[in-house]
Amino acid sequence: TMKLIIGCSFTLYLSLTVLPLESSAFISVPTEATSKQSLNVVHASTEKSPNESDFSSSSSSRIDNLTSSQCNENYSSRRDFFKQTAILSSSTAAMGMLPKITRANTPPTTLQTASSLLSLPPMGLGAWAWGDSLFWGYNPKEDNNLKEVFDYAVSKNLAFFDTAELYGLGRSETLLGNFRQQAGGKDGEKVQIATKFAALPFRTKAKDVVNACKESLKRLNPSDGTSIKTCAIDLYQIHFPNAWSNEEYWDGLAQCYEEGLVKAVGVSNYGVDAVRAVHDKLAQRGIPLATNQIQLSLLYRFPLENGLLQACNELNVKVLSYSPLALGFLTGKYDIKNRPSGPRQNIAKKLFDGPDEGKAFNDLIAVM
Repeated sequence: TMKLIIGCSFTLYLSLTVLPLESSAFISVPTEATSKQSLNVVHASTEKSPNESDFSSSSSSRIDNLTSSQCNENYSSRRDFFKQTAILSSSTAAMGMLPKITRANTPPTTLQTASSLLSLPPMGLGAWAWGDSLFWGYNPKEDNNLKEVFDYAVSKNLAFFDTAELYGLGRSETLLGNFRQQAGGKDGEKVQIATKFAALPFRTKAKDVVNACKESLKRLNPSDGTSIKTCAIDLYQIHFPNAWSNEEYWDGLAQCYEEGLVKAVGVSNYGVDAVRAVHDKLAQRGIPLATNQIQLSLLYRFPLENGLLQACNELNVKVLSYSPLALGFLTGKYDIKNRPSGPRQNIAKKLFDGPDEGKAFNDLIAVM
C-alpha cells in the first residue's frame, strides 16, 4: 500500500495509493483557490543518494537558556546547527532534562508487522517549506496561515504531517510542535508526525541518530512553562542514505525504537538493495521497517519500473510517496507561459521547451 504526502489544504484522491509530500509555506484559508497553490516537494532520484540540495544553489550553551526559536535563528550554517544540537543532546542527557519516555513492553523477539505499529491516513501534509527560507522563501509572518492549514487538515482527519530536522534547521519541527500543543485535547492527540534524521558526512555513529532524535523530540514537544508532556515520534526516518555509516544509522534507528523515543521507524530515498539491507538488519532485532519514503508521480514513475515498489511490497514496507504532484506541475497551475520561479524553472524548461513544446505534458494535464 502506498500513501500520499501532499502539501496543500485541498482534498485529493488518486486511484494510485500514495502518501504526503512537502507543502507550500504560503497557503491562507482553505478555499477553492488553495487547490491552485503549488505543492513544494523534494526532488530526488530513488536510484542514487539524493537530498533536498538537488535544486538548491548552495546547498555549549545550556539548554534551559536556549529556546526553540533561538535554535532556528542563531546558526549561520547547517553544520553549526547540527554540531550545536549534538552538544545539547549530550548535555541534556547528562542533566536528565529530556522527558523520559518508556515503552510498556520489552522489544519483541519476533518481528511485528509494520501495520501493528503505524496506522496512517491515506494522505498527509509535508512541511519542508514550513520554515525553510533558503529554498522556499519562508516568512515568519505567514505562520498564522500555516496554522490555519494545520487546523483545517486536522478538522478533516488528515492529521499526518511529514517534516525533518533539516527543514528550516528545526523551524518546521518547532512550528508543528507549537501547532499541536495549541490544538490541545482530542485534536492534538490525533496528530501524527513523521520526521527524519539527516545522514550528513560528519555524523557517523549510532549515537548521532539517537541524539538527533532527542533534539527533534524537544522541538516537537514544547514546554508550556509548567510541565512537559512528551509524545513519542510517530515515525522516525533516515532522510537519505550515505556513502558510509549506514549500518550505524540503522543501529541508531533501532536504539530510538527500543528506548521508546519513536513508535515506528522508516527510511527515505532508499533503493532496492538498501531497503532490503536495512529491513534485514532491523528484523534481526525484531523491529519492522515501517516505510520507505520515495519520489513517485505520473511524471516520475521509476519506482514502478526499477523494482523498488515491488521490493517494498515483498518486504511489507509501506511506500510513502512524496512529490506526487511533481513539484506543483501536476496541479494545472503551470504551463508554457506561466512558470514557477526559483529552482523549478529548470524543470519547466525540460517540460515546455522540448521539441514538442510541452504537448505531451499538456495532454497529460488534460486527461487528469
